[in-house]
Amino acid sequence: MRLLLIEDDELLGEGLRDFLSGEGHRVDWCRSLHEATAYRGEPYDALLVDWQLPDGSGLAWLRARRSARDSTPALMLTARDLLSDRVQGLDSGADDYLVKPFAPEELSARLRAVCRRSAGGAASRLSFGRVEVDLTARSAWLAGQRIELTGREWSILEALVLRAGRIVPKADLERLVLGFEAELASNAIEVHVSGLRRKLGFDLVETVRGLGYRIAAQA
Repeated sequence: MRLLLIEDDELLGEGLRDFLSGEGHRVDWCRSLHEATAYRGEPYDALLVDWQLPDGSGLAWLRARRSARDSTPALMLTARDLLSDRVQGLDSGADDYLVKPFAPEELSARLRAVCRRSAGGAASRLSFGRVEVDLTARSAWLAGQRIELTGREWSILEALVLRAGRIVPKADLERLVLGFEAELASNAIEVHVSGLRRKLGFDLVETVRGLGYRIAAQA
């Protein structure tokens, strides 16, 4: 997944970036809301946002994104542990609320759970016709047989599964999978989508001409 992390604590931010990167995610780390403006318009699979930042409220920032109809899954990271704080955070648009200090493994598990709910399934293993996808195990099966995917093929599959039933523009898919390297590889998405189709069936990923790619909603 491509993640936006907004956290001003250097030690925590660096630790989370390294841990999540080690799990195969692409992490863009910002230390302030001002720094996050450089990523405005970039597509993400999830947002990890500290409440109290040097230049403002992460909660207010998230509330503004929700008002702008941004439904990207979001986890609030904060030391504020009162019940009223949790209620305010969830009511303001956070999909989950994690009180510091926390173990990175718990953050990772909550992140997977939030994204599964966003994809329309509470279970880790999701079905799309003859294809099954396990977001936790980062694995895919065709007719019960596990299929080996490359890292880029998995990243594309994951991005489409998390948006099942929706058209994902090619430019968004490039940025989700390649980040700022997208401009350097103009045909990379087509190559990896072709690989996915050869391995998991040509009817799994639909090309919507002139618009992008789509995986049908779960069977």
